[in-house]
Amino acid sequence: MKDIPSQPQSREEFEARLRAIGAERYHDRHPFHARLHGGECTPDEVRAWVINRWMYQSRIPMKDAAFMSRVEDPDLRRRWRKRIEDHDGGVSEGGGIRRWLALARAVGLDPDYVASGQGIMPATRFAVEAYLRFVRDMPLLDAVAASLTELFAPKIHAQRIEGLLTHYDFADDTSLAYFRKRLTEAPEDVAFGLDYVLTHADTLEKQNAAAAALVFKTDVLWAQLDALWHGYVEGNIPPGAWRPGEGML
Repeated sequence: MKDIPSQPQSREEFEARLRAIGAERYHDRHPFHARLHGGECTPDEVRAWVINRWMYQSRIPMKDAAFMSRVEDPDLRRRWRKRIEDHDGGVSEGGGIRRWLALARAVGLDPDYVASGQGIMPATRFAVEAYLRFVRDMPLLDAVAASLTELFAPKIHAQRIEGLLTHYDFADDTSLAYFRKRLTEAPEDVAFGLDYVLTHADTLEKQNAAAAALVFKTDVLWAQLDALWHGYVEGNIPPGAWRPGEGML
């Protein structure tokens, strides 16, 4: 029988454990991304991805606001506030949300339709709302650990930029601005988040909880792509979800 650890891992061992979760479970391994980046998606499959991913994008600043509402340490709030600003932008310009809607327009969708949340698949909605509840309700350490999927995001953004530019006519500097910006934003965010988790997960129990939180987040991302594959690649669009031809410019 394998010995069950009784002592916390070293900082280096625990970081390696977290990175191994990403190597095994991050959604860059999902077949939908291979299809998207390889130019095999139909225009409507791309549109379905843009619409459903909007649900996740739109909730990122909401989950960060929920996190900050529970933080008593003003230094932590100051560091975390940047994440909301990155996605919401200023009053009239900038931000990841506006950049995502520029992508929606580029693929032929009405940005107002996408922003309305109409046509989101039920599984997408359930997965994203589960993440929002997790960040709102779980210990702060677990909430930060769940954000560490950003450790693995720059690689998939780089692959996406290259694949979309190679295979799709809509791809240009404007439509791909969201992904280019995240190449510089995400590493800064994750450096702070990783240090926070490695510092505060100072018992084996906390390390196990933080690792479980990261697994949960990879499941949230993976489930969204499972739903897209089932609905739009295999042709099993659920009631209420976007159907080709709806919400177009």
